[in-house]
Amino acid sequence: MAIRIFITGGTFDKEYNEIDGKLFFKETHLREMLSLGRCKLDLATQTLMMIDSLEMTDADRDVIVEECAKTAEDRIVITHGTDTMEVTARALGEKVTGKTIVLTGAMIPYKFGSSDGLFNLGSALSFVQTLPPGVYIAMNGKYFPWKNARKNRRTGEFEEIR
Repeated sequence: MAIRIFITGGTFDKEYNEIDGKLFFKETHLREMLSLGRCKLDLATQTLMMIDSLEMTDADRDVIVEECAKTAEDRIVITHGTDTMEVTARALGEKVTGKTIVLTGAMIPYKFGSSDGLFNLGSALSFVQTLPPGVYIAMNGKYFPWKNARKNRRTGEFEEIR
């Protein structure tokens, strides 16, 4: 079972500029994360963009939807910023069928050393292998169907909408 990973940026891949104190994108940390996790899955990775999800446009989401629809793999993980993850999940849920798609991200950049990203990536890779076709968000060891997920801005955690 091959799994496609689409990289879109987000906190996962941010780095810290020690001179001006700003976060920026250089390159994805995904391969290093997979290596540290000793991942042995059959994976194909592709960087679609390296942006903060707050800067993601509908045109960017269209690219993600198009790439998910046309890829041969029916198991897909998308690394994504958490601020608009549910917006992209909705776009995918409304337009892509017959595939299992799991979006995941991090609240703390991987390069900070105390990131939740490695755990979230591992969880997403496990969920994408076992969940039925549909679109999901995976954070903090939990998964949420796209229609029932939101980021709680007060707690900084994803939760189920009932």
